[in-house]
Amino acid sequence: MKIVILLALVTLAEATIGVFVKLTAGAIPIQTLNFYALAFAALFLRVGLPPATGLPVRFPWNNLRDTVIVGALIAAQISVFNFAMTRAPIANVVVFWSVAPFFVFIFSALFLGERPRRVHILIFLLALAGIYVAKPLEGGHMVGNLVALADGAVYAAMVVYLRSEGKTETSNDILWFMTAAAIFLSPALAIFGPGDVTRLLAYDALPVDLPVMLWAACLGVISTGVAYLCISIVLRRINANVYSLVDIIVSPIVAAILGYLVFGEVPASSVVLGGALLLGSGFWLTYEMSKTGTPQRRDTVAARRRKA
Repeated sequence: MKIVILLALVTLAEATIGVFVKLTAGAIPIQTLNFYALAFAALFLRVGLPPATGLPVRFPWNNLRDTVIVGALIAAQISVFNFAMTRAPIANVVVFWSVAPFFVFIFSALFLGERPRRVHILIFLLALAGIYVAKPLEGGHMVGNLVALADGAVYAAMVVYLRSEGKTETSNDILWFMTAAAIFLSPALAIFGPGDVTRLLAYDALPVDLPVMLWAACLGVISTGVAYLCISIVLRRINANVYSLVDIIVSPIVAAILGYLVFGEVPASSVVLGGALLLGSGFWLTYEMSKTGTPQRRDTVAARRRKA
């Protein structure tokens, strides 16, 4: 039951990204908003990770190279994703971003030596059909749609790099990844300005005006900090592939529902149908990859069998 609750928290937290970005109503430049989000996330993880994982926080002196590289990739991925949210409806962004598993597969084949199988061709054809049906170049949101597609590649690059180094989000290194990412984006304060952080925004559904900085903090603490904190706990109890299979379907659906409930965003029928094909093919691909595993894991299993 605890795992189910944590998985629900992860998917809900991730689904709120677009909501909090849009609630800032442009009062904070998106580049600066991304910095605020990562800074708040790093502070939250600094406080929350030790009691949640039972591990002390240690500076990664022997892992600075990976910390810098992954931090840069996180900064790029979050920045591109949030920018897409300012240019397209939430449903569009999460649907087109769901091509990430296919980029993971491509990069894994290129850089990790994972061999494609015949079933992968069918899955790729299904995904291409989903993209075609969703019509990313139509509907007035072309820029946001294409940026979301590109963000799938950035996210995949981060995942493949973590896999190549034998790392996951279960490590306290995630705190330092977030800290490095925030440092990378800190020049946004000087370049784009801090934004109108004291501005009060009125909302029809709420009886009080709220400061825009509240939503920036929520984007960092809830959408990023809580999500990664729960992931770090979940991945200590279940296989990462099982988590991926759940997350790849549930989070986009919840995000689209929130977009409708909060902003009245109704995705086009083409996005709904194409998204269903994309999410289904992404789930299928992730499942197939979970059965075969990475070359490193296959080699380890083979070695154990030889020793036996």
